[in-house]
Order: sequence, then structure tokens, then C-alpha cells
Amino acid sequence: MARYVDGFLIPIPKKNLKKYKKMATLGMKTWMKHGALDYYECVGDQLDLPYGIPFTKLCKLKKDETVIFAFIVYKSKSHCNQVNKKVHKEFQEMGGEMEEIFSMKRFSVGKFKVLVTNNKK
Repeated sequence: MARYVDGFLIPIPKKNLKKYKKMATLGMKTWMKHGALDYYECVGDQLDLPYGIPFTKLCKLKKDETVIFAFIVYKSKSHCNQVNKKVHKEFQEMGGEMEEIFSMKRFSVGKFKVLVTNNKK
């Protein structure tokens, strides 16, 4: 039942959300086609909450920005590596416009072992 996750925090200008959604939809289709178990792209709604470090501060958001919280679920670390190899090859063949939508210098990515889940699949 082990799972492995790619996680992302992406500061993005609010005016680019429509373009981002289009790109994220293509990403979802591509990752799922190559075997990811699940895929989420979430846009900030309430980011300046009174506990912890607010995402607005953590991501150094400007007034015209929000943040994307995204994650992709895999069976295992090796499964993650297999899927990402296929996805990255496909994306290299297509080219990309990510830099027009958000700054690659400000986004964060990490790989995570799942510690607790209620998913029994």
C-alpha cells in the first residue's frame, strides 16, 4: 500500500490562471496516461490564515498573485521515476510555455513518501 508523491507550490499571477488551467489539464492527461494514480492542481482560496506561516508570506506572494498547490500520486518511488521519465520525454517533444505563465525561479517541488493515508487502493 506504499505511495509516493511529487508535490509543488507555484506562485502565479491571478491573470494567468486560465492559461495555467489549460496547461494543468494537459499535464493531468499526460501523467495519468503514463500511469500516475492520481493528480491534483489546487488554487489558493484562503491563504492568510492566523496560524502557522501563511502561504502569502511563505511564497512571498504579491497582491496580484495566488499559489497553486499541486501533487501527483504514484505507487512507489520507482513507479514515480518510470512515469516521470515518460512524461518528461513527451513534454520535451512538445516544447513548453511555462515561463510565460509563472516564474520557474519561484516554484518549489519535492518528492515525498506517504506517511499516513486512508486510501486503501
